Amino acid sequence: MSKSNQLGFWVLTALVVGNMVGSGIFMLPRSLSEAASPAGVLTAWLLTGFGVLMIALVFGNLANRKPEITGGPQVYAKSLFRPGSQASILSGFMATWGYWIGNIAANVAVITTFTSYLTAFFPMLTSEATWFSIGGFTLRVGNGLTFAVCTVMLWIVHFIILSGMESAGKLNFIATLAKVAGFCFFIVIGLFAFEKSNIMPFADTRVDAAGNTIGMMPQVNNAALATLWAFLGIESAVVFSSRAKKQRDVKRATIAGLFIALAIYMAISILVMGMLNQETLIQSEKPLIDAMETVLGRAGGQLLAAIGLISLLGSMIGWIMLSAEVPFQAAKQDVFLPGFLNENHQGFPAFSLWITNLITQLFIFSTVSKSIADAFDFVIVIATLAYLVPYFIASIYLLKLVLTGETYSTSQSRLGDGIISALATIYSVWVIIGGTADIKTFLYGVLLLVSGILFYGPLLKKRTNEDKENLSAEYE
Repeated sequence: MSKSNQLGFWVLTALVVGNMVGSGIFMLPRSLSEAASPAGVLTAWLLTGFGVLMIALVFGNLANRKPEITGGPQVYAKSLFRPGSQASILSGFMATWGYWIGNIAANVAVITTFTSYLTAFFPMLTSEATWFSIGGFTLRVGNGLTFAVCTVMLWIVHFIILSGMESAGKLNFIATLAKVAGFCFFIVIGLFAFEKSNIMPFADTRVDAAGNTIGMMPQVNNAALATLWAFLGIESAVVFSSRAKKQRDVKRATIAGLFIALAIYMAISILVMGMLNQETLIQSEKPLIDAMETVLGRAGGQLLAAIGLISLLGSMIGWIMLSAEVPFQAAKQDVFLPGFLNENHQGFPAFSLWITNLITQLFIFSTVSKSIADAFDFVIVIATLAYLVPYFIASIYLLKLVLTGETYSTSQSRLGDGIISALATIYSVWVIIGGTADIKTFLYGVLLLVSGILFYGPLLKKRTNEDKENLSAEYE
């Protein structure tokens, strides 16, 4: 691999922070206020932060103990079973499929959030005026323009990445610095503008669409899925582990990125809840800007929007790089379609990038019929559930290593890793159960995974032909 495609500690950390602190920080305050009272939101943050820390430690430990397994948490599914078996190939393929589609949904969330913050400068993006009608379908001006902006941004980033991974990584690093600086500015302003009355009643019930009262624990369950969305991307350094200059940087970047992101999320979530009353926050499509405008007026909101746009551009680059890398690395592990191995002259998986962004373009069509906020809520549920399966698999795989003693020389380290993997497994199961309690969400998740079966045939055929060739060679 050329040195231009190798990533150091700071670039890896920027990828982790940039991918985690992306669309979530800009839109989640609204989603969380809708799901739970302030007490429920804070409880969900604490539980999620602890759970994700366990998952981050799982990734870091696996990167050190199994450095030959690269490409992300989904690839560990292959190693759960006997090498070369059908169960090994199928599990690796299905985990990769779900994880890849989850990444694509995350791309859409970042791009739609970018467009929502453009509305600070171009209000027409939210226009409800009718553009045209065909039969029973009516396209509103705001939806049409949102679709156009999302499409243009997707393909601009596409060609930025094709120009070189190291350049794209450095641009992501610069955008992440701007992001952190902007959030520090927001936190300082928020400390002075915080109104305690806005978060009262601190612990209160919520009412669902059917009029049923939601208690505290169900609120925490609802908020937990949304707060986990904020930490998707924690595995970014692991996905790029084969491109890291030093393998020890993978774990260091993962842990450092987690704590930076957690500090930013906790601070901003609390401050936004104190700067806007709960009713206003629930209705907002750009909560951070609306909060800033209550203090500094329109100019302050536009300044934060500009910083947000820069940071979201960096997040777009990071997420799309990640999405293209996932099937490429899986194909190298023989658990995904071989066509995704094709690289350009710079060693970047260009074919994977093209397919990834063409599918992303299909997801972007959701903005034609939904508001920006609705489109965001739709894709984060699908993406989060898709991610939880590989997270669960990685935790189980570390637990398997602990129980068998593979790669371990002392019992002390096995005990520590055993506790970590067990806690990560319990956390993953808890969020999966809570997230799929709604039958509609459950069916979306099932359809997402089942759709991958359509593409498993070509991989199985390739493996069967290879097995026949190997068998023939043994008898010659």
